[in-house]
Amino acid sequence: MEVEEEMRGGGNGDASQERLLTPAEVAALFRVDPKTVTRWAKAGKLSSIRTLGGHRRYWESEVRRLLDQSAVG
Repeated sequence: MEVEEEMRGGGNGDASQERLLTPAEVAALFRVDPKTVTRWAKAGKLSSIRTLGGHRRYWESEVRRLLDQSAVG
């Protein structure tokens, strides 16, 4: 079973609920290959969590911040 959404923070069902993105979704935002996203995670540029099946998922807010930083720089 794969995780689509996860609670982050307090976990009381309010605005702390945040979407998790797949490597393919992150890759599409940056216009790179999904393997590049995995390399970024291994290098510490982007944090990830693992699903029960061992797949990586990325916090949407962190991905958006990195995307904003890359657009500025």
